[in-house]
Amino acid sequence: MFRPVGRLCKSRPKIVPLGTHQLFEALVVPIQFGMKPAKGSVDFMQLSFSSNPADAPDLLSLTPMEGKRVLITGGTTGVGRATARLLAEAGCRVFICGRDRTDLRDAIACSEEGRIGGIDTDVGSTEGIERLFKAADEWLGGLDFAILNAGVASHGALASMSHAECRDVISVNLISYIECSLEAIRRMTGNGGHIVMTGSMSAHVFDENAAVYTAAKAGIRGFANSLRKEANPLRIRVSLIEPGTISSAMVDETAEQQKEMIAQLRMMPPEDVARAIHYMLSQPPTCDIISLQLRPHLQLI
Repeated sequence: MFRPVGRLCKSRPKIVPLGTHQLFEALVVPIQFGMKPAKGSVDFMQLSFSSNPADAPDLLSLTPMEGKRVLITGGTTGVGRATARLLAEAGCRVFICGRDRTDLRDAIACSEEGRIGGIDTDVGSTEGIERLFKAADEWLGGLDFAILNAGVASHGALASMSHAECRDVISVNLISYIECSLEAIRRMTGNGGHIVMTGSMSAHVFDENAAVYTAAKAGIRGFANSLRKEANPLRIRVSLIEPGTISSAMVDETAEQQKEMIAQLRMMPPEDVARAIHYMLSQPPTCDIISLQLRPHLQLI
């Protein structure tokens, strides 16, 4: 049954409950089929549902994680490893990659049910990416989620870096995101999927002595926002997550110093970012989280 509820601001669609004992009383959604809204507003319709949860439309259900096939670059340490473990615990099958074979073995071993597989490869090269996706195809048998998270640090002034160091930072932190997205979209087309890219608050704060790293992260931001317009008509979501300071091997502080900074709310553990990625992936089909910024509570940027 449909009942008009008037006009609402474009940016504030909302659920309007009609009673306290019904699960889905009313869903406010834009009318997009043959009805022209007035200038500066969007027409909405109200759709009433049964109080039986089994009758709720699938569009309102969170995306289930059980059985989802996930690829994570940079999945052997830090945010990637924490995300792989969290998604495996949620029922996903996860394929990870990293440069270090020892880190890879340790990350795979963190899943007692064998839900994590992986390969040691360098996504800073096209050959490494091709090797990754070939192995992932064999292990996963398809692809639902791609979490592009590979990264290398860049410290020091530009003038102190070599050409090779500059190229490595750009290749891993930006080019791999472009090439992995290309491969992911080829596999998701026809079935839908979700690509999540790990950016950084560096794309906004422009730290001194981090010019190349900042360029790569700003590039990811632009790439994600543009790619989304290509991918969405294919039922492929594209999301960008931009954390602040995270505890990892990429920062200068020692392990003890990092623990102290976390306790002081000046640094986040990687699990904080992993939970945010899970939140992005689990949204219902009606909702795309385009970008999400995280920072430690007392990192005042």
